[in-house]
Amino acid sequence: MELELVSDGLRFPEGPLVLRDGSVVFCQMMSGTLSRRHPDGTISTIADVGGGPNGAAIGSDGAVYVANNGGVSFTMVGDVAFGGHQHPDYIGGRIQRVTLDGEVTDLYVEGDRGPLRGPNDLIFDGHGGFYFTDSGKIREQDLDHGTLYYAAEDGSSITSVVHPLAAPNGVGLSPDGSRLYVSETMTGRLWYWDVEAPGRLTGGSQPFTPGGGTLLHGFGGYTGLDSLAVDSHGNVNVGTLFHGSVSTIAPDGRLVGQVGLGLDPFFTNITFGGPELTTAYITGSGHGRLYRATWPVPGLPPAFEAG
Repeated sequence: MELELVSDGLRFPEGPLVLRDGSVVFCQMMSGTLSRRHPDGTISTIADVGGGPNGAAIGSDGAVYVANNGGVSFTMVGDVAFGGHQHPDYIGGRIQRVTLDGEVTDLYVEGDRGPLRGPNDLIFDGHGGFYFTDSGKIREQDLDHGTLYYAAEDGSSITSVVHPLAAPNGVGLSPDGSRLYVSETMTGRLWYWDVEAPGRLTGGSQPFTPGGGTLLHGFGGYTGLDSLAVDSHGNVNVGTLFHGSVSTIAPDGRLVGQVGLGLDPFFTNITFGGPELTTAYITGSGHGRLYRATWPVPGLPPAFEAG
C-alpha cells in the first residue's frame, strides 16, 4: 500500500482526527499545540495547550478533548525525534477540552489514584463518557505505573478501570462496543476486556494478567506499540514502533499485515475519514510527517463529529 506524504516539518504529530470539511486536527507534542491541516494543505494553530498534547477525540459538544501527558523531553537520533523522560518543565498530566476557536479548559488533572501523570489517548463510548490511557512518566531513576480510566464528559467523575499497566497507549472499542482494546508501549502487547457497562470491564479466566485482560497479540523482538484505531471489520490497526509500521490485528489475534515498514520508526497514530471512511491519515512522528493512504477496509465512524 502506498503512503502519500501530505504534510512535513511537523513537531512530533500525534492524535489525528478528521473533521466533516475534510480538514485534519492533530496534536504537535514538541510544540505543545493543537493544529489543523485544512483541505488546501495549509496548517493553522487552534490553540497552545502547553505540556505534551498526545491524543485527541471529538466530544458530543463538538469540542476536541485532548489527552495531555504534561511534557516529554526529546532528543534527536540522526534526523528522528525521540521522546523519552519527563520534561524539566512538566506541567502535570491532564485531560483538556479545546473548542475549535481555541478556548482551552482543563477538565481533569487528577483521578481516584491521585494526580494524572501522562494521559496518552482517549475514545468516547457514546454513553456520556470516555476511556483514556495514562501512560505515566519516565524519570532518570524511576517510572510510574500506567492506568486505564473512565471519565464523564461533563467533568463530574473519573474512575480507574485497570491498574497497573505497562505504559498503556492506544485505546479503542470494537464495532459493537463489546470489547475495549489497549496497547502497551513497553511490552508490545495488545490486550482486550469485555465491556459490561460504561466504565465497567470484565476479564477472562487468566488471573495473572492486568485486570484479567485477554492477550490478543504480542509482538516479538524489540517492539513497542502506540495508538490504535479499530476498523469496520473489527481489526485493530496499531502504530508499531522501532521497526516502524501500522500493524493490522484481526479480532482473533492474527497479524493480518503491516504498512509503511521502514519509512519512520515512530508511526504512532492512524485515523479514518472521507465519505466512505477509507481514507487513512497516519502520523510519522519521528520525522514530523502526516501521511494519507486509501485503506482496504473502511474505518469505524467516531462517536461524534465536528467541523
